[in-house]
Amino acid sequence: MASGSAARILAQSEPDGFMFAPDRSKITNINPLTVLIVVPSLQAGAADLGVIDLVRILAVAGNRPIVLSSGGRLEADIAALGGEFIRADVASKNPFVMMRNAGIMTRIVRKERCAIIHAHGRAPAWSAWIASRLTGIPFVTSWYKGFREQNVFKRLYNSVMARGDRIIAVSDQLAELISHRYGISWGRINVVPLSVDLQRFDPDSISQERVESIRRAFGVESGTKLILVTGRLLRRKGHHLVVRAVHRLKEMGLKDFICVFVGEDHGKSRYTGELWDLVLSTKTADVIRMTGPVDDLPAAYAAASVVVSAATQDEGLQRTILEAQAMARPVVVSDLGAGPEVVLAPPSVSEDRMTGLRFSAGDDAALAAALIRLFSLPETARRAIGLRGRAWVTSHFNASAVADLTLKLYAEVVRGRKT
Repeated sequence: MASGSAARILAQSEPDGFMFAPDRSKITNINPLTVLIVVPSLQAGAADLGVIDLVRILAVAGNRPIVLSSGGRLEADIAALGGEFIRADVASKNPFVMMRNAGIMTRIVRKERCAIIHAHGRAPAWSAWIASRLTGIPFVTSWYKGFREQNVFKRLYNSVMARGDRIIAVSDQLAELISHRYGISWGRINVVPLSVDLQRFDPDSISQERVESIRRAFGVESGTKLILVTGRLLRRKGHHLVVRAVHRLKEMGLKDFICVFVGEDHGKSRYTGELWDLVLSTKTADVIRMTGPVDDLPAAYAAASVVVSAATQDEGLQRTILEAQAMARPVVVSDLGAGPEVVLAPPSVSEDRMTGLRFSAGDDAALAAALIRLFSLPETARRAIGLRGRAWVTSHFNASAVADLTLKLYAEVVRGRKT
């Protein structure tokens, strides 16, 4: 088991929102830290949102987070949470730009006396690794997914994320992938799961008016089942598999359902175009909607009958699946979309303990079968699945526990470099 495993969260049984106070009794012999955090963008990706969480954790504990990024719609949150934002083109993969960024990071580290440089993406990680070697400060990386390694060049590019003095993985499944792929000892890998804003994603706080408003916006009539797919429109998220599964549902005679894709495109128009072509060729345009981002995501979850992830690449730990479970929604995920520490599913557990269903990644027939199986259950059984999912998330992914793990890791890294 990886050091700092998500299993440690089991002891944190009290549900908690984001208004937390880290347990300082666990963080000893450490002065307030200035941390340089580098991330390609601040839009809506897992790394982007992970940085927002990290800034919150550091600032609440009295530390000074500095974020270097090309920016995006979330950059205003940095200052609001008590961090500092510096803009630079750290998303660039141009070697000359990356070397220039290494110089920028080196100057920031020396001027601001940073104690740690923490990379949340491969392009800025190369610059951060160089800066850490030039300045002698610890280098930390965070993994939110398993990167594809189609060839030797891609493997080399990805390898910088395995060069950290400490490597953070968001799930046990992802930690095992990193250790196996790069032969890294467990002593360098820490599992620090994502946390969920349990105040925002609380089914009891969502009015029926908000739910009905979302359903009207989606064009979903009362009594119609809503299959919700959240996340950016990227091929690795498997939206095309969902379209094929929906086609199978129609062929099997399933009626009274609508499937809605909620997520940002980020200029991936080629894949979006392919999706629409697939929708038209499978004659599923009557039951599939692509809405883009929604302002009231908690209400969207509350309106859903099931939330689906058909990921075809190891996703580590998907925030959207945790949010869906926090909203007491049943989930259906591929075996690359969520591991057994996220979704309790048969045959690993009995049906009276399940929080969702899993299927083999890339198998649209298996996805369709899982949806049919879920919809065939009585409403009381589906509701019980959702409630068990919320109980699981509140006991395993609360913000205070995640904050304590993060701060303890930082303290160990700083002390380890000084000894």
